[in-house]
Amino acid sequence: MRLPIYQVDAFAEQVFKGNPAAIVPLEKWLPEATMQAIASENNLAETAFFVPEGDGFGLRWFTPEVEVDLCGHATLASAWVIFNKLDGGRKRIDFSTKSGVLTVTPDGESGRLALDFPSRMPQAAQPCAGLIEAIGTPPREVMAGRDYFLVYDDAAIVRNLKPDMNGLMQIDKFAVIVTAPGDKPGIDCVSRFFAPAKGIPEDPVTGSAHCSIVPYWSKRLGKAEITAYQASARGGVLYCRDQGERVRMAGSCVPYLEGSITV
Repeated sequence: MRLPIYQVDAFAEQVFKGNPAAIVPLEKWLPEATMQAIASENNLAETAFFVPEGDGFGLRWFTPEVEVDLCGHATLASAWVIFNKLDGGRKRIDFSTKSGVLTVTPDGESGRLALDFPSRMPQAAQPCAGLIEAIGTPPREVMAGRDYFLVYDDAAIVRNLKPDMNGLMQIDKFAVIVTAPGDKPGIDCVSRFFAPAKGIPEDPVTGSAHCSIVPYWSKRLGKAEITAYQASARGGVLYCRDQGERVRMAGSCVPYLEGSITV
């Protein structure tokens, strides 16, 4: 069986930046084991699969190791494929997912696409044994939701962290978000994201992490509009808005690869 596949750099203004996602449009769901095997073969942070469902689509995301409950960059990339390759006449896309309905719309005249995602405000928490040692530098504040959320005072600390990935394999949360105030004009906050136990030692740009980053920094800075930078080696900018129970995140996509796979 041959299937179409696209690889798209999401939250990127040029190729080789942002976060690459593999997108596999389907007519009907494949067996879960097959989708996981495809994601493992692709060996990207995420491979997304979608199928038509009514006026929208069902959407699922897989790392090389596991299926996940929420993924921003592969949702953005999936929408880009639909808008630009499959159905350019649409004004919006509704994806049915494990995290409810996620809507993607064009972001005005910017050329970006905007995600409507759930807000996940982190709460004060105690770190599990070994977390701080694995990260390497004690944070100002430890919080958590789905992921640990470590706050630092200086963006340079976040940029220069070199975590012990073997140590992070043992944590009792999905992943670790580290964040600090922005250190460049126009950037409100910086972050990085580590999930080695899920097959993603460091994710280049993580939409789901900003479901927590945006409400935290919006409250702390007293502003609804947040421009966030994920300070991975590839890097990426997210144009965000805190909307109470929802978070809006906009970004650009750049196509890298189009072809087919045989399974």
